[in-house]
Amino acid sequence: MNVNSHILIIGGGLAGLTCAIHLAKENIPVTLIEKDTYPKHKVCGEYISNEVLPYFDFLDIDLEVLQPVKISEFMISTQNGDVIQSTLPLGGFGISRYTLDHHLWKIAKKLKVELINDHVIDIQFKNDEFRVHTIDNTTFTSKYVIGAFGKRSTIDKVLKRGFSLKKSPWLAVKAHYQADLDENSVALHNFEGGYCGLSKVENDSVNACYLVSYNSFKKYKDIDAFQKEVMLKNKHLHSFFSEATPLFDKPITISQVNFDKKQPVEDHIFMLGDAAGLIHPLCGNGMAMAIKSAQIISELLKEDYVETVKLSRKQIETLYTKRWKATFSRRLFVGRLLQKVLLNKNAQKVSYLIAKMIPSLVPRIIKQTHGQPQVC
Repeated sequence: MNVNSHILIIGGGLAGLTCAIHLAKENIPVTLIEKDTYPKHKVCGEYISNEVLPYFDFLDIDLEVLQPVKISEFMISTQNGDVIQSTLPLGGFGISRYTLDHHLWKIAKKLKVELINDHVIDIQFKNDEFRVHTIDNTTFTSKYVIGAFGKRSTIDKVLKRGFSLKKSPWLAVKAHYQADLDENSVALHNFEGGYCGLSKVENDSVNACYLVSYNSFKKYKDIDAFQKEVMLKNKHLHSFFSEATPLFDKPITISQVNFDKKQPVEDHIFMLGDAAGLIHPLCGNGMAMAIKSAQIISELLKEDYVETVKLSRKQIETLYTKRWKATFSRRLFVGRLLQKVLLNKNAQKVSYLIAKMIPSLVPRIIKQTHGQPQVC
């Protein structure tokens, strides 16, 4: 079967769905292909900075119906259990991907976005158009393709993206719990080889999501053994997991999490969210970055579709790359730097002492990994 679409989005996560909603509101024909069905849990920190709120208002996306948890405070503990606390300069909110992605999917469907559950297996670009092939033997022909397929996908290997050809040492684990946790605060607790984020989401659940190096994890038989022998050495994590009641049958995981640099445009495909660049989870801002990247490309493609003087493909690619880097490059750099510090026990001690002496330093660092609210 052959299908024509002006714009084809591959991936129905935050970036892909937000982009589809924006384009649909501009009456631009768009098709979105997603391999999974909703609702579905995803490995994610599930905290979003308030920087996205004006954009969601512009798109008429009502988040209050989902009962997100308002978050205004931040705390971090070292492996030894020493704590640094700070206010979050912009604040944010906690919402599960299970709830938010499904909500966006339903909005996109209501806006008549062509939503297709299928699995892309090949992408070809020739004579200024794309031909995208799926596992269900459908071929999509499109002028533009947007890649919103997450941290790591088989499509990355099809495109021979450099990072996809290398093994990554990182494993991420996530589960929801019933537990007593300050709903106004997002916490980050360090342990040997990684760190764990804790924050409330809707329905009074706590999202626990941690990143760990495979070298640290592989010594143990399973997740339970690793948590008991390594993570619970941090007294704050010990207190949490000792009292928390799991809400999942078992945690969900993702391996080969790669933080190598990526390109915003590859093989003429506009990359969004984690497909364009993955910020370290300790910064707690990957969801906002995904949403913001959708805004950047949507505004450019709107100009191309609506304005009398059309932009060339090269002009759009150049502008997207420039705006993406201007928006996110500093965040990613600071994220890489912070990760190096926080995974080093001695550096943690020094950082803790400095932060205690200069409390204003922490919110200033947080600002470096976040953007400012912007209205379209």
